[in-house]
Amino acid sequence: MRKQNRIFTILLFSSMFMANAQTKKHLDKKLPIEERITLLMKEMTLEEKVGQMNQYNGTWDFTGPKPESGSEEEKYNHLKRGWVGSMLTIRGVKEVRAVQKIAVEETRLGIPLLFGFDVIHGYKTLSPIPLAEAASWDLEAIKKSASVAADEASASGLNWTFGPNVDISNDARWGRVMEGAGEDPYLGSLIAEARVKGFQGEKLEANNTIASCAKHFAAYGFVEAGREYNSVDISTSKLYNTVLPPFKAAVDAGVRTFMNSFNTLNGVPATGNSFLQREVLKGDWKFSGFVVSDWASIREMIAHGYAIDGADASAKAVQAGSDMDMESHLYVTELVKLVKNGTVNESLVDDAVRRILRVKFELGLFDDPYRYCDENREKATIGNKSNNEAVLDMAKKSIVLLKNERNLLPLKKTGVKIALIGALASDKNSPLGSWRIAADDDTAISVLEGMQKYKGNKLVYEKGTDVSKEKQLFVQEVKINYTDFSEFEAAKKAAKEAEIVVMVLGEIGFQSGEGRSRTELGLPGNQQQLLEEIYKVNSNIVLVLNNGRPLSIPWAAENVPAIVEAWQLGTQTGNAVAEVLYGDYNPSGKLPMSFPRNVGQCPIYYNLYNTGRPTDKDDNVFWSHYNDVEKTPLYPFGYGLSYTTFQYKNLKINNLTPKKGETILLSVEVTNTGDFDGKEVVQLYVNDPVASIVRPVKELKGFELVFLKKGETKIIQFELTDKELGFYDNNGKFNVESGLFNIMVGGSSVEGLVDRFELK
Repeated sequence: MRKQNRIFTILLFSSMFMANAQTKKHLDKKLPIEERITLLMKEMTLEEKVGQMNQYNGTWDFTGPKPESGSEEEKYNHLKRGWVGSMLTIRGVKEVRAVQKIAVEETRLGIPLLFGFDVIHGYKTLSPIPLAEAASWDLEAIKKSASVAADEASASGLNWTFGPNVDISNDARWGRVMEGAGEDPYLGSLIAEARVKGFQGEKLEANNTIASCAKHFAAYGFVEAGREYNSVDISTSKLYNTVLPPFKAAVDAGVRTFMNSFNTLNGVPATGNSFLQREVLKGDWKFSGFVVSDWASIREMIAHGYAIDGADASAKAVQAGSDMDMESHLYVTELVKLVKNGTVNESLVDDAVRRILRVKFELGLFDDPYRYCDENREKATIGNKSNNEAVLDMAKKSIVLLKNERNLLPLKKTGVKIALIGALASDKNSPLGSWRIAADDDTAISVLEGMQKYKGNKLVYEKGTDVSKEKQLFVQEVKINYTDFSEFEAAKKAAKEAEIVVMVLGEIGFQSGEGRSRTELGLPGNQQQLLEEIYKVNSNIVLVLNNGRPLSIPWAAENVPAIVEAWQLGTQTGNAVAEVLYGDYNPSGKLPMSFPRNVGQCPIYYNLYNTGRPTDKDDNVFWSHYNDVEKTPLYPFGYGLSYTTFQYKNLKINNLTPKKGETILLSVEVTNTGDFDGKEVVQLYVNDPVASIVRPVKELKGFELVFLKKGETKIIQFELTDKELGFYDNNGKFNVESGLFNIMVGGSSVEGLVDRFELK
């Protein structure tokens, strides 16, 4: 009997060893990733496969007691069964390690989790909002900004960001313009590439890089009336030539994940849109990563009227190519049944799971699931000196000088009495901007603090008026002050006694971002009244704008002598603004979005179509215009001044009759004709005046950020190829057509040297 027991025991341990060895073959680092994925998937049950497609929001303390009831208990139980592939909003090494430990050490197969987070413009040390960064036109600085964000996020245990937002949008009413790169697909594509490479670095498996996510796929920036979550109805020409290029650039840059969007496109919700996800992204572009839904967007297809219930929504989403379900709780409850009853082919599940596992292997999580869980690194990285220096550099480069009459700027550093006015001048929260959920409130350097570092002048501060005191991202409605004028008189007294008035006005941090659409784009509350009252007693005003979107400021543009677009610049806001105001940094930013004269012009953008009646050639009313305001922007795309001036001359084209496929070389001389050293963004625009599909009046096709000492001249060169001269037709085919091409080279989208050539 003992002998039989011994034999049984030996056989039992032998079988356990063989099973364990089989299970762990995927951990062999010497094997190719695709082979490791195949080995692992052979061991997975259907439930475990579907589990990888399930993402939950972590809302309890994982280092404390486990949840005992409700949906959180269900999430916890699913986690222990291996039915969760990713968690979001869990952050901090201790919390991440605790959750990862459950997935790796307590589930049957020990598959590590992805930890996603909205790292939009920094983690704790914040860069400017993305729209502001785009105003720098400095791709290396933008890439560095993303790498700083990745450094801090990864040090806190995270390995995946839901960024960059590569939505092109030309409607300032939409609050999420603050997350993107503006209105132009060429600039947007280059910035998408820079941000992807900044987040992901040279090696994705490094512990200071994170997987990036191109969002929102697709056309979310064109929601009707700029209203959040609204429908989208655009032409295929607009889709192929404006919306899709930044997403394709992200794929070419190696982005590992995509997020679909909340909107419909051609009547189909993006989450259930197989044309976008299967045909274009995974088919034409051969994207090998995975697609995650936006928050509960699979379930929202029911509200759209596209799915009858959760099972129907799940089937349509997975069939369309949506690989991971963020917080709909539908895949985990419906997909197994849908596969077993034949509604969904298991091969679709396998494809999604393979994509998700591929990213986990690429991140190195199977080799070391705790690679992002170093508390010493977390302490040393968050908020360190080098990260603050990097975001300060980014903030200075993001500032745009819109107007500078009377030589008010730069400010003298001694002997001047300055009145600083505006609640936003002392605000340490609003400059952080929206989408900064890991940052602590009131941690920005205020403009007041930045200016106080310059001791040579007498600085007097008065608030003048409150805008709002809201500090919460998820408040239903931001309450704006319209009626309290009690502090106007103190501000007017300070202004009257000063030589120069610096007024910091604009939006609070949570007036832009998701869910923050606006139908008025002027200065919120009674700030406009304050501005006009101060102007009556002292017109020597430097207006510093803090905002997350283009604003409509026609009165200020006409009356205020100096205007600085300072956006919401993040942690180092005050230091950046002060250095620009005092001339220690010469502003070089250019607008990535047009500023409207009023909200009635929206959407407004530079690369518009000519129409059949573009001008008043017959001296009558029947042409494309408004009766009450100019049809042009207040400040156009690509516009921005400097403390110095630049002259353009000698535009040359090496071949006036090039053939298709040949590279066309252009050159232009740019001279710094002012009294300061400075940087200029030299911009190249192209127009195809006659084509099989009507083309815009001009399109950005090149730019160069050049530094020139005062009096210095440089020759700037550009290359034009078929890539810049062609366009997509309505079937998504790229065409290059013969004919005349107009070009313009200058410092904005509205002025420059012009020439033309004929493509044979």
